[in-house]
Amino acid sequence: MLLKLAWRNLWRNKRRTLITMASVLFAALLAIFMMGLKEGSYSNMIENIAGVYTGYMQVHKEGYWAEQTLNNSLEFTDSLKEILLEEPRLKGYAPRVESFVLTSSREFTKGAMIVGTDPEMEDQLIGLKKKLIAGSYFHEDERSVLMGEGLADYLKLTTGDTLVIIGQGYRGINAVAKYPIKGLLKFGSPELTKTLVYLPLKEAQWLFGLESRLTSIVLLPEDPGNTERISRRLKKRISGDYEVMTWKELLPELDQMIESDRAEGYIFMGILYVIISFGIFGTVLMMLAERKHEFGVLVAIGMKRLKLSFMVFMEVVIISILGAMAGMVASFPLVLWFKLNPIRFGDELNEIYEEFGFEPIFTTSTDPAIFLTQSVIVFILASVISIYVFINLSGMKAIDAMRS
Repeated sequence: MLLKLAWRNLWRNKRRTLITMASVLFAALLAIFMMGLKEGSYSNMIENIAGVYTGYMQVHKEGYWAEQTLNNSLEFTDSLKEILLEEPRLKGYAPRVESFVLTSSREFTKGAMIVGTDPEMEDQLIGLKKKLIAGSYFHEDERSVLMGEGLADYLKLTTGDTLVIIGQGYRGINAVAKYPIKGLLKFGSPELTKTLVYLPLKEAQWLFGLESRLTSIVLLPEDPGNTERISRRLKKRISGDYEVMTWKELLPELDQMIESDRAEGYIFMGILYVIISFGIFGTVLMMLAERKHEFGVLVAIGMKRLKLSFMVFMEVVIISILGAMAGMVASFPLVLWFKLNPIRFGDELNEIYEEFGFEPIFTTSTDPAIFLTQSVIVFILASVISIYVFINLSGMKAIDAMRS
């Protein structure tokens, strides 16, 4: 009966109900958008660096990452390949040979990272063809390179020109060669665009004298959220001289930066929740003030204050549920719009972000957990605030209320 009365009371005064519901709706919408913006920026950073270059996981010889020398290369055995193929949550893998070299053209020289990879596997892994902005993609048996646009600009090179590579190979041999530039690449991370040079895997193995050896095997999970779980399972199965590392272990600086920024975000969201709470509290006070005479009459004719308080409490809870659900629905188009049309910074902020190696954009995340979590938090805040109803009505005097 009390639930039915609460529902009917809501729609006796539709204007008041809609105003109260709107306060919860906008609170949920604001919280979802702010959190979606922060999580979207983190996901974009991880995707632009870990997803494109290091991968979300790597398998390499134990101790390789500490020194990153070709002498710590590994053999890609059939047993290791079988383990990777049997992992159902892996989307794919790409064998790589990586090394630092000196790139040169006429009077210009610059340090760069050579990435020798299987062209087709690398494209399946990170969509390398989509990063191509000039020229054409290379093939497995070609003697040509793809290089970052930023590096090419520094060396004053373009497609069809020749790139000279000078480095050190396996066990100290000289690694010197020159290759025609077949295409230019542009990555989300400006730092990668200024650093990377791609070679076909066989050519890179020849250049560094590695024959059939690799420096790493980059793994791509179907869902990046399962990275830690897949890593733990592979660590149990892959033994011996191999080690499995996630992007958090490969890039601890990026992980620490995100976590520290996320902690600052929690403080900001806490302040936002306080502001939201005062907004919802104001609408509850308005509702109690408008209905004070009504409450006095109900108590005067014999309705117990506890039942009256519980009925009004249920009204606030119902409004909170409807407002939170409406906030989820209303926020989705907004969040989706900014995901498809990210905010791009102006020239000054653009330069600052590029100095730190990040793409100068703000995008949002459409992770369902963000919508659900923020809506639940706003609902809990509204429900806690509605406890004031019990406090207010328990001390209410019927005669004074009817005279108000």
